[in-house]
Amino acid sequence: MTRTSTPPPAPTPAGRFGIRRNLLRPEDSTSSDRVTYVELFFDLIFVFALTQLSRYLYENQSWEGALESAMLVLALWWVWVYTTWVTNWLDPAKLPVRGVVLGLSLVGFVVSVSIYESFGDRGIVFALAYSLLQLGRTAFMVLAVARHDAELRRTFVRILIWLALSSVFWIVGALLPLQYRLPLWLIALAIEYLSAGVGFRVPGLGASGIDQWNLSGPHIAERSALFVIIALGESLLVTGFAFVAKESSAASILGMLLAFGATVAMWWLYFDHSERAGAKAIAAAAEPGRIARLAYTYVHAVIIAGIVLTSVADKEVLTHPHTEMTLSTAVVLVGGPALYVLGMLLFRLVVARELLVSYLVGIGALLVAFGAAFELTPLQLGSVTTGVLVLVAGWETVVRVRRGTDDKKAG
Repeated sequence: MTRTSTPPPAPTPAGRFGIRRNLLRPEDSTSSDRVTYVELFFDLIFVFALTQLSRYLYENQSWEGALESAMLVLALWWVWVYTTWVTNWLDPAKLPVRGVVLGLSLVGFVVSVSIYESFGDRGIVFALAYSLLQLGRTAFMVLAVARHDAELRRTFVRILIWLALSSVFWIVGALLPLQYRLPLWLIALAIEYLSAGVGFRVPGLGASGIDQWNLSGPHIAERSALFVIIALGESLLVTGFAFVAKESSAASILGMLLAFGATVAMWWLYFDHSERAGAKAIAAAAEPGRIARLAYTYVHAVIIAGIVLTSVADKEVLTHPHTEMTLSTAVVLVGGPALYVLGMLLFRLVVARELLVSYLVGIGALLVAFGAAFELTPLQLGSVTTGVLVLVAGWETVVRVRRGTDDKKAG
């Protein structure tokens, strides 16, 4: 199913502000839902960014480091989400759009290489690159749709105003002494996230009806699934690099197997049935914008954060398998899987209105594991959390098999 059917906007007279050529995706065709190769190229930029985030959190296991890492994960996710929205409407097969996506990839690469030192010497580089990516992409969208979709142009003018406001806090936070950076950047991030929640309302311009956005649901679902794959691949990269840096031992081999098992379980939780349920729901929705905003924007941020934190936990188990448990280690080892299962629980609740008992039991089991964490070593606790992920991943599949519901019917 392609985009929801809406009357085509009336063409505006030639000579008006904006790009004359229509760069929007064609409606009612297979290309309206297709994920293009240049979009996948843009996504690859985030593999390195996610490894740097995992590295930063691993080396800054404190409450402040956790808050900084969470902020960076959410900022990175928001950049990706906004770009996905733009390429959902614009056709990357057209040269101007393809060129802009490649340009955004370059700026995104600067964001990626500066993210590890974003709370150090490269703070201004990160802030400028992040702001340039957000503002440049949105400004191009305004130019691209100005002549062809008046309502969409007004929406992205509102978004541009909100992003311009947040950019002030990003840049000022990077220029002021370090103690001001985190508070100002949290304000900037809050502006960006909350603006979508209020429909990008601007005094004098009103708000955008996000729930009525004419989105390609299948495109949003596929792009989000591909990003989950990228994040899971990053988790294996972190584990692989940590393993080859150590001498082989029974503990390191077990740690590697546990990390692989946890990644497979997370993959199974998302792709065995949930991905199809989400794609089906957003494709059939009368208001795909609502599902895109809730399930594929806010809820997926929780899922991605869980994957990143789990990759840090895997490295912790490999590096310090038998050391005495600390609070930060226990939070990392339990928090990653718990965030992921919580994200999947919310995702299924939004897209299918299902409150799955298996996910609730999994979260409860992880909380119990956290309570017993200080009686265990990191390797032992990692074994427990991986076991919980495997249990939750298999639970729903077993239930569906026993009920005789095959994948085709379930999906």
